[in-house]
Amino acid sequence: MDTKTRRLALAAGVLYLVTFAASMPTLGMKAPLTDHADWILGHGSDTGIIAACLLDFVCAVAGIGTAVALYPVVRRFSRTSAIGFITSRTLEAAILVVGAISLMSVVSLRNSGVGDPAALLTASESLVATHRWAFLFGPGFMPAINALFLATVMYRARLVPRFIPLMGLVGAPLLTASSIATMFGGHGQVSSTAAAFALPIAAWEFSVGVYMMVKGFQRPVDSVEAPALNHAFAV
Repeated sequence: MDTKTRRLALAAGVLYLVTFAASMPTLGMKAPLTDHADWILGHGSDTGIIAACLLDFVCAVAGIGTAVALYPVVRRFSRTSAIGFITSRTLEAAILVVGAISLMSVVSLRNSGVGDPAALLTASESLVATHRWAFLFGPGFMPAINALFLATVMYRARLVPRFIPLMGLVGAPLLTASSIATMFGGHGQVSSTAAAFALPIAAWEFSVGVYMMVKGFQRPVDSVEAPALNHAFAV
């Protein structure tokens, strides 16, 4: 593996792990606001909410970074998948930032100290509802689409051990089905059922991040004949 490709794999792996580190604590940090409708009327620190929104932004930027780092590699096997992965990661990031902005808007309303309590409660509930739907469409649906673009190439080209992208390919329909069930009230997005359905996708993203960071790619990408494989792996 040439030095440039190794650096791209390292960058992508590190950024994947950054998305994990940034996303893991945010639900608990947001809970005082998202789980309590009257938070906007209360007093106390909003530092946790602001920090959680900042972590969402970091997660969004790191997510785009994974696609940018992998683009020169993935395009050698499928230009369609490379462009699709960047697009899906960017859309996921945009949705995640919309959710963060909605909660920051509640913080701003709370700190303004003006407005009728009933109107503030209504505004807060609306913004929190926006965040919840953003959480469903962003971290809910989009990782499945990401996996279909990237895991397919990783599996066919054997860039990493095949069991790693296989987790993503199995997890994509499971996560999609779970998110659709959540939309129609089948179960809560933050529930044991949803967590079980999301586990394969989470395992895929964590595993591919660790593998790329530690070992790079399983085969020398620089020796690949790009035009031939682009035709063979065209999606």
